[in-house]
Amino acid sequence: MPNFRFKGRNRQGEMVSGERVADNRQALAMALRREQIFLMDAEEKKAKGGLRSIEFGGNPTPKDVAVFTRQFSVMIDSGVPLVQCLQILGDTQENKKFKECLNAVRKDVESGNNLAAAMKMHPRVFDDLYTNMVAAGEAGGILDTIFQRLSVYIEKAVKLKRAVQSAMVYPIAVVIIAGGVITLILWKVVPAFTELFNSMQVTLPLPTRIVIGASGFVGSYGLFIIIGFGVLGAVFRSYYRTPKGRHMVDKILLKAPIFGPLLRKIAVARFTRTMATLIASGVPILDCLDITAHTSGNAIVEEAILTVKRAIEEGRTIVEPLKASGVFPNMVVSMIGVGEQAGALETMLTKIADFYEEEVDAAVGDLMTAMEPAMIVVLGVTVGGIVISMYLPIFTLVGQLSSK
Repeated sequence: MPNFRFKGRNRQGEMVSGERVADNRQALAMALRREQIFLMDAEEKKAKGGLRSIEFGGNPTPKDVAVFTRQFSVMIDSGVPLVQCLQILGDTQENKKFKECLNAVRKDVESGNNLAAAMKMHPRVFDDLYTNMVAAGEAGGILDTIFQRLSVYIEKAVKLKRAVQSAMVYPIAVVIIAGGVITLILWKVVPAFTELFNSMQVTLPLPTRIVIGASGFVGSYGLFIIIGFGVLGAVFRSYYRTPKGRHMVDKILLKAPIFGPLLRKIAVARFTRTMATLIASGVPILDCLDITAHTSGNAIVEEAILTVKRAIEEGRTIVEPLKASGVFPNMVVSMIGVGEQAGALETMLTKIADFYEEEVDAAVGDLMTAMEPAMIVVLGVTVGGIVISMYLPIFTLVGQLSSK
């Protein structure tokens, strides 16, 4: 965040000045107003040479937030005052931006704001789910319990995200490495064989001619191929950022042969875990659905959840729109219906979340087990095919010489 030099006037009419970190001028004015200082002038402090000073360390990771939440719950449960908790945890943070955030939250709380309102001023660190649960905990006087639930939720969310990354990163990494190896062979190795074959003046088999043609294409248009892939990636990103593009891509992903069932299980696990945590914390059901929709990570799932929200606003049950969406399995819809009728929706959602998180772990493990040999076979066949194609003319020539 930028650092501002400011001048202002307090309630006694005295001029005050200093430096303060804030997101922007408006946020600075609001922070000073809580300290009963009227902002008169503010100038963003620049580094030498007119450039803003460089900050090291990115935004706090979900793991950082999970550790903070767990520590916060223990300290509040032990009877440590709220401001002192924020002071201690802020001083012990290694991440610079997280430390500044917690110090700003502490100052807001000291100025009379409640904790949820202070955290809402830092949406990059504390999202809507987090702040709504904190607000519910403050209203119900169960802040320690809320932070315990939040820490469990974030830890499980981090675990689920790692499972997704494990499923996606390995095949992508293998494809990139395989592409690099094949490109290197076509670019550097094959031309040496091509010169040899030209000097020998032998008739080349079809596989060899194909490989030599591919090598010539890579050598002549390699730069254009790289630029083309870059342009395609940029176009895809731009398209995916549009509502129509995101809807289309997410729909295709959910119907994909291998990854589709896995992504559906991940969506169900995330939806049920988030809903169960919010309902248990006392957040109103419509707010629960709104928050869950925007944290689903998939446009099709988000659309289905918002349809459920509209149905509840019209006085209908959760089950009908969930079943009509076609996103959630029938077993999940039936269990949610039973939980809703029995008044145990939170318990049922938790059981579904536990079951599907185990299913995701098992599916990722099976996928990795199946993909490792498949990737090795594909890479071996491709590279081996290129090598054999290059040696075929040599084998033919040796055969002809030996027959003489």
